Amino acid sequence: MDIYRVGGAVRDQLLGLSPVDNDWCVTGATPEQMRARGYLAVGRDFPVFLHPETKEEYALARGADGRFAPDTSLQADLSRRDLTINAMAQTADGTLIDPFGGQADLHHKVLRHVDDASFVHDPLRVLRVARFAARFSDFQVAPETLAAMRALAPRLTEIAPERQWAELHKALSAACPRRFVEVLREAGALAIFLPEVAALFGVPQPAQHHPEIDTGLHVLLALDAAARITADPRIRFAVLVHDLGKGVTPTHILPRHVGHEGAGVPLVEAVCRRLKIPTAYRELAIDVCREHLNCHRAAQLRPKTIRRLLHAIGAYRRPEAIEPFLLACQADAQGRLGLADRPYPAAAVLRRALAASSGINGQQFIDAGQAPGPRIGELVAREQVRRIAEVLS
Repeated sequence: MDIYRVGGAVRDQLLGLSPVDNDWCVTGATPEQMRARGYLAVGRDFPVFLHPETKEEYALARGADGRFAPDTSLQADLSRRDLTINAMAQTADGTLIDPFGGQADLHHKVLRHVDDASFVHDPLRVLRVARFAARFSDFQVAPETLAAMRALAPRLTEIAPERQWAELHKALSAACPRRFVEVLREAGALAIFLPEVAALFGVPQPAQHHPEIDTGLHVLLALDAAARITADPRIRFAVLVHDLGKGVTPTHILPRHVGHEGAGVPLVEAVCRRLKIPTAYRELAIDVCREHLNCHRAAQLRPKTIRRLLHAIGAYRRPEAIEPFLLACQADAQGRLGLADRPYPAAAVLRRALAASSGINGQQFIDAGQAPGPRIGELVAREQVRRIAEVLS
């Protein structure tokens, strides 16, 4: 029975990073021997065990076909992994085992699949490669790996929605989420995975508002801005899908996009349904899609319209809802060629308006005899508008 540290922990140590967790591969053992040593079996489809003390995962070696056999070698187990940088192992004394050149690929900053035989069996690996590109943004995908991804891309629809969302979520949480989109597009996979986003590339916008012209490029720049100002993947997702309506703008009115905010809402909803995206992500994304232009021009809006906007994003029920909304809108405004450092004063306008108009209780109108039944809401709204007008005058 031999035990090796494998995968991401080895990769991260070689990169000088602190491994998030350790994964272990065990050769020369059977499930019965693992249980006899106190390991707790947790794998349903293949033998995985938790260490009785550390609770770290120990998996029995599997071959390229994913099946366990007591005589499976460490190299056979490593051969089924996705990328060479994830197919390294270490012995107990720290000796590196690197049968597929992972250390060299780390040095040259290359994402390269181990071999075609194992890669083509799992379409999820297309998303995983793109996600690693988002994490290691200065790495390039090897040409042969891009070719393998192109061949595998049509099978993305076979992946369970929950697993697709898990990869997208990890990519949005990574250092450079735009690389996820770029790599999928290079591999011909974006039009299959997120066709609503793929449709934005090549769609023109007015140059006076968007010096970068191309809507797809704007989304990438906005993702860059979001990555600079927040690590919250919920905000980054809202930025990714905020302009989906521009992908369905009638060609005869281009480069203008009249009504793209409303046109984008059903597209955002479709993405969220298809990938089974959590409600909190869906709600923020819809708010940003529908209201981002109103947010940008907050200083020019009437108090009544500002009150409607704050109500629409749920800021009166949950005052904390305003900050994710404002950050997503800021990323949109700053995600334009040459405008990354432009101030975003609209956020201060809406914060002041919310602070002035929050906390109004309908009970005060009831006590004063001013609110017979259904008029309570009307009187509360009127007072909110009055306070907004006062603070912004």
